[in-house]
Amino acid sequence: MPRLLLAEDDCDLGPAIRRALELEGHAVDLFTRGDDVLAAARGGDYDVILLDLGLPHGSGLEVLRALRLARDATPVIVVTAFDRTQQRVAGLDAGADDYVVKPVDLEELAARIRSQLRRRDGRADDSIVVGPVALDFTGHVVTLDGQDVPLTAKEFRVLALLMRRSRRFVSKADLEAELYDHDHWAESNTVEVAISALRRKFGRDFIRTERGLGYMVGGQAR
Repeated sequence: MPRLLLAEDDCDLGPAIRRALELEGHAVDLFTRGDDVLAAARGGDYDVILLDLGLPHGSGLEVLRALRLARDATPVIVVTAFDRTQQRVAGLDAGADDYVVKPVDLEELAARIRSQLRRRDGRADDSIVVGPVALDFTGHVVTLDGQDVPLTAKEFRVLALLMRRSRRFVSKADLEAELYDHDHWAESNTVEVAISALRRKFGRDFIRTERGLGYMVGGQAR
């Protein structure tokens, strides 16, 4: 499942947005300072960054410019109370991919996140098909040959990452990062347990393992 970096210093709004996005199935790391946001973005593997411009210890605009200067292409959605045209232009010119003005409509924000994920993955909609398996991000539904397959939350996240990166190996470390945010440590066998469960449900040959490389669905390694 996609990992989001949420930069928001409002002590009420930040946790509220985080909870809402977690209910949408995202893993969300929340930071309140500009310097912490920049360090996390540089050290993490995030799918989308939600960036408030009015952060202490380094403004959101400074963070955005630093990321783009470092050629970090992670999609950034600015979420801010700054609503003047000049401020919007500054954010977009600094490299933002989208701009949302507070107060935030959480359904709209979730839709904008899905849009950025589709654009990044080159998808036309919120579903991915790999062989006989289809995964719908919006409804959190997975089917095998058209039949629904029940998955736990962890199994869904592992499968979603593998399918988003189909025909490429995904390391165990990347899968662990998908399952846990920066406040929680991954248990040593969590990935193996999820992979084993997915193979029981979709067939052992659906997920390939290569020592030193990781796991892959959707074909042979290049």
